[in-house]
Amino acid sequence: MSRIAFLFPGQGAQHVGMGKSIAERYPAAARLYEQAGDILGYDLAKLCFEGPASELDTTVVSQPAIFVTSLACLEKLRADAPDVSLACEIAAGLSLGEYTALVFSGAMSFEDGLRVVQQRGQAMQDAADATPSGMVSVLLLSPEQVAEIRDEASAEGLLQIANYLCPGNLVLSGVNAACEKAAELAQARGGRAIPLAVAGAFHTDIMKPADDRLAAALAPVTMRAPEIPVVSNVDARTHAEADELKRILVQQVVSPVRWEDSIRHMLDSGIDEFYEIGPGRVLTGLLKRISRKTPCTIINDSAGGG
Repeated sequence: MSRIAFLFPGQGAQHVGMGKSIAERYPAAARLYEQAGDILGYDLAKLCFEGPASELDTTVVSQPAIFVTSLACLEKLRADAPDVSLACEIAAGLSLGEYTALVFSGAMSFEDGLRVVQQRGQAMQDAADATPSGMVSVLLLSPEQVAEIRDEASAEGLLQIANYLCPGNLVLSGVNAACEKAAELAQARGGRAIPLAVAGAFHTDIMKPADDRLAAALAPVTMRAPEIPVVSNVDARTHAEADELKRILVQQVVSPVRWEDSIRHMLDSGIDEFYEIGPGRVLTGLLKRISRKTPCTIINDSAGGG
């Protein structure tokens, strides 16, 4: 019997049309979009299904959109393969996806999760608007080389390592001039640099104004001990206490995402099969770079094995 973990995607996985066929085929998924529209005060389903991309891609919309669509995909899995969802032993989500994982685990309700995600997206958008900044993915270089690039490019302004995704794929995040310098340095060292289509320097001190607002949004939320463990982005460990879960979620906004360590933690605990649940297939690609032979099944509008 396989030991199963669920993975939930983060910002950047959104695309126009996501969730449409699932909402049409699965009533439980359709209800999530209806509830979301009532809570958010706008027609999230229409933006997910029809766009425009320019609006869906904004931080304040994309975060609730991915959160709801991932849970809609989970309803598809529950309907088609209930034994799989019941067999899941542990979960993780990339940045925003950690909220999806916590809702799946029973640590927080869908309604509370969505309200917090909405406020998280707005707070992060506002922090990004206050400081022109961005993120650049650095490929084919070691963590030590990326750290050297960070140190050198920091002469142009704040720059931090934001994501440790998989071997040969780290993300630098900071003010625009520093990101541009880092891209030049990466290419000069034989790596590749890909600017990311995001609003600002997520997972750095530039997001500091957002963490106070997120703490305020989380304060009234009822959190419970997860029914299955959720691996935190901040330290690649699991946490059970409600206050600790809230603290970790606030810290996550300004801390690097330790995704490779999170996956290795699950592999080391005996997990031998993964499911990526939500739009896109980025997490499956990252898993292949960490553990090439470990199977990962993608659950979204066009489900398939990986």
